[in-house]
This record gives sequence, C-alpha cells and structure tokens, in this order.
Amino acid sequence: MKKLLLSAVIAIFAMSNVNAQEVKFGAKAGVNFASLSGDDADGLDGRTSFHVGALAEIGISEKFAVQPELLYSSQGASFEDNNLKMDYINLPILAKFLVAEGFSIEVGPQVGFLISADAEGEDVKDAFKSTDFSGALGLGYKLESGLNFAARYNLGLGNIADGDGDIKNNVIQLSVGYFF
Repeated sequence: MKKLLLSAVIAIFAMSNVNAQEVKFGAKAGVNFASLSGDDADGLDGRTSFHVGALAEIGISEKFAVQPELLYSSQGASFEDNNLKMDYINLPILAKFLVAEGFSIEVGPQVGFLISADAEGEDVKDAFKSTDFSGALGLGYKLESGLNFAARYNLGLGNIADGDGDIKNNVIQLSVGYFF
C-alpha cells in the first residue's frame, strides 16, 4: 500500500513538471452523507458527518487538470440508537474536465486509510480493513476569486470488512473550498 501511495505522489509531481500550465493549491471542507452497503450492511442507516483537507489543481491544458486531494473524512453508519464512526485519511486523484466557464466534471480513484473505528465508545477498528478503495464522480464550480463548490459521490469498490462479510463505503460529499 505504501508503494501505491508513493507511486501516486511521484506521478502527481511528474505531471506537474511536464506541460503543466498552472498549479494552484487550496483547502476545502464540507458535509458527508455516508452509508454502508453490501450483503452485511442490511438495517444500517446513513450518517451525516464532515470532511476537511487540502487540494491542488494541476492544469494540463485549458480543458483538463489533475486534482489530487488529501482529506480527513468522517464516515460510517447508524443503526438503532448506535453510531458507527469511521475516520479515514482519503487520497482521491481526480481527472478534472472543464466543460464550461467555471464548471467541471471530476472523476477518478480514491484510496482511504482507516485511522479509527468506534461503535458507541468501543474500538472496532480490528473488524475493518485498513485500506478502502473507491471511485469518485463529481461536479465542481470555481469562481475567478478562487472560491469553489463541489458535489461528489464516492462509490466503495472494495470490501472493508476484515474477514467474512461484505461491506462497502458510500459517501456523498458537498464541499466549499478556496484556491490560493
């Protein structure tokens, strides 16, 4: 997993040095509407939480950019009167297609690293895999001032249950950010 992360970081820096028109850095934060799906996720409701982090926009051409992000994301689900709180460090690497002035479509892979899992005060991190893989698809709008807005859906591709079971993360994210 460390090799995958290192390879992604090297690829980002290599891309930023080759034909990059402009690199912008920024910060973002927003709300998560998280849920778990799969054969062993019946009876679970969604959980509303948050995400916060940093991002870069690496311009490749007038209509295309690469947007790597580093996010803290609180996810999980709720059931009956209990909450399952799962905290991840997520690294999405998005292809950003500029479709109209300020508007973009964003798509790409995301790897998440589980940093904690808690069910009503009990540590349940050992019940889940330490790495999560998902695909991200979203829309963005950026003002000339650098203020930007985004809506994204992260579809869990990998089973996060450690051992027997089938559970996947799914998260809708609404974000507000600023490019410096």
